[in-house]
Amino acid sequence: MSGGLDSMLSAKILKEEGLEVTPLCFESFFFSCVAAKKAAKQIGLKLRVEDFSREHLKVIKSPKHGRGSGINPCIDCHLLMIKTAGKIMKKEGYDFIVTGEVLGQRPMSQNINSLNLIEKESGLKGLIVRPLSVKVLPPTIPEKLGIIKRDHFYDISGRGRGRQIELAKKFKIKEYPSPAGGCILTDPNYSKKLFELFKRVPKFTGNDAEVIKFGRVFWNKDLLVVVARDAKECIKLTNIRKRGDVVLEPHNFSGPTVLVRKYKKSPQEEMIDCGIDYVYQYSKNIPDDFILKLLPSPKPL
Repeated sequence: MSGGLDSMLSAKILKEEGLEVTPLCFESFFFSCVAAKKAAKQIGLKLRVEDFSREHLKVIKSPKHGRGSGINPCIDCHLLMIKTAGKIMKKEGYDFIVTGEVLGQRPMSQNINSLNLIEKESGLKGLIVRPLSVKVLPPTIPEKLGIIKRDHFYDISGRGRGRQIELAKKFKIKEYPSPAGGCILTDPNYSKKLFELFKRVPKFTGNDAEVIKFGRVFWNKDLLVVVARDAKECIKLTNIRKRGDVVLEPHNFSGPTVLVRKYKKSPQEEMIDCGIDYVYQYSKNIPDDFILKLLPSPKPL
């Protein structure tokens, strides 16, 4: 369950059939389950959250099936979700897996070839049910066993949203996110920043991928510099800092928090000087007796 309308409808359809449904959402360095928690609560189900950040980061760095328009490896990402869900299914005695996929809705990951590929490589052929497109896809094992009835499901395909919106009214689902929202890995600006990180730091960590989500991002030789754009980003940079980072906060004037991170041996004095330069560049009305606060390095966990 992503938290979008299609996954909400799929869960609701099965719930109406009298089946026990457990919505499952995946968290990683690149997306959270905030929307899914809200969605599950609205349709009366308790969400299960699985953190697969480390496994997902490996897929981002080296996708087997390529990328979309940005840095997004949609097929590999979805395959990882299905494989993980399959392990839970087998271990805990569930009968099948459900997704909100609609045949032909996404050109890269929801065409018939991609759907078949995911079933084959996950080892779950016939055990993935897509309630919104059941009637335009081959029969599944749950259908053959009589667990679900084909006539009770739908034949939606293509990129239109009209029928899903009608179903939302039928099931009294009043709140759902716009389909325009998506994974940050499809965002052109973030993709550009992450590609640059790839090039400069091939062994980057999840924290590195997260820190470039916020503020203006610059490279000064081997130093990564992130300049907050507002108060919210100032707090985020403060909270995400790690040992070895230099984080500067204006104390007696209005200006941005600046984080400086090294990837090679750099003296702290050089990092501080670099940070001060960016504070100056993005601040106004700096007093002659300005004070910058150097935040202490966080304690190791």
